[in-house]
Amino acid sequence: MESSKFDKRVGKLFKEYNKLISRNNKKQKNGNGIYDRYKYPIVTRDHTPPFWRYDLNVETNPHLMTRLGVNTTFNAGAIKLDGKYLMVLRVEGFDVKSFFAVAESVNGVDNFKFWDHPIVMPVTEDPEMNVYDMRLTQHEDGWIYGLFCAERKDVSKPEDSSAALASCGIARTKDLKNWERLPDLISNASQQRNCVLHPEYVNGQYMIYTRPQMGFIDTGDSGICVGFTNSMDNARIDEEVMVDPRTYHTVREVKNGQGPAPLKTEHGWLHLAHGVRRTAAGLRYSLYCFLTDLNHPEKVIKRPGGHFIEPLGDERVGDVSNVTFSNGWILDEDGKVFIYYASSDTRMHVATTTLDKLLDYVLNTPEDGGNTNGCVIQRDGMITKNLKILGEKYPDIAF
Repeated sequence: MESSKFDKRVGKLFKEYNKLISRNNKKQKNGNGIYDRYKYPIVTRDHTPPFWRYDLNVETNPHLMTRLGVNTTFNAGAIKLDGKYLMVLRVEGFDVKSFFAVAESVNGVDNFKFWDHPIVMPVTEDPEMNVYDMRLTQHEDGWIYGLFCAERKDVSKPEDSSAALASCGIARTKDLKNWERLPDLISNASQQRNCVLHPEYVNGQYMIYTRPQMGFIDTGDSGICVGFTNSMDNARIDEEVMVDPRTYHTVREVKNGQGPAPLKTEHGWLHLAHGVRRTAAGLRYSLYCFLTDLNHPEKVIKRPGGHFIEPLGDERVGDVSNVTFSNGWILDEDGKVFIYYASSDTRMHVATTTLDKLLDYVLNTPEDGGNTNGCVIQRDGMITKNLKILGEKYPDIAF
């Protein structure tokens, strides 16, 4: 390709990119009263800078081919620093390797732009094959910790090319630019995924939400657990206590895991988690909430029944379909909450609400009725009350 045509194609490439990252987002109409969804995903693979994907040298890439493609951008940790809404995204290349990268926005709902360079995460003495799904915690000790899955080949099964070991990788930073890698978490579990650091000391110790596993995929009889360590420099958990177990015929019957670090409220610690149930179409991932005691964060005190956010419409389609997953949310000083969630392991979305609404939802939404009879009696009771209200206050409404 001659140089002038090449230059025009480069210009067109950046024009389309800048148009995408400057597009304004819009709230969807007719929400559920709990939160607002938005029309557009906030980050897709096309939001990655073209200079991440294309060699822009006409001599070495005369046809302006994609050289290092990006497949997906998803499962982002989130934090607000210096007035900017920041996500640390899992970016997966065409090579199926994931890395972390920061995207920022001034308003939290659109115009997310990646920093020029991805995070080159320091490695341990045993470098992992893959890293993903970072949870960010701004701890009271002054550090921002990133806990993530560090995946390595299971060398005990050389004949199985997909056999893997999952560990909790740990790194810390002050600015999301300079990272210090710490040793992986040590525990009695064979594997760990979905680990999240609690934002405050508990009885003078660091508390980590864990999900101990027997295998890379199988979760055994586990659920969301907690463990305690005296130091994050060489984090070690000797005992894990169950907080939120898997439960038959619920949104968390197959497996579950803590999402982002919980939010501290006057009523307790507010949690967002993901749960997985089995359907005829395969596994379905949805998000759910619960509340734990302020002084005993391992004790659940409220657990609304059912899911909180589920995949809808185009969100159901992607690399791993029928999935919503969140490991990042931000609480503003004015009480507004930004919930960052991925759909189908492919792209990122945002839902906005307020802390007051979330507490209303968690404190006043009925718990799971336990079985069909209990659930239908629960619903029938609300219907009976509503029919009385309709008859007394809204006699002109047809139904």
